[in-house]
Amino acid sequence: MEKFNFEMSMEKLQDIVNKLEKGDQTIDESIEMFKEGIELSRMCSKKLDEVEREITVLLEGEDGSIREEAFEQEGE
Repeated sequence: MEKFNFEMSMEKLQDIVNKLEKGDQTIDESIEMFKEGIELSRMCSKKLDEVEREITVLLEGEDGSIREEAFEQEGE
């Protein structure tokens, strides 16, 4: 199985969206492209979720020490 590449997957997803917006495909081709787009979207979303869990923010204290805290998005 090919290793997942986020950037390439996003480019492929954008290409699919552009082609679907043009409307030059048959209905069957459009359905297949849509299915592929949904799968790419799910894989990218999963990868972003994984990365978000890994992110930590390093903060410098007043004494110059560095402490590590889990990343929290605004609104959480």
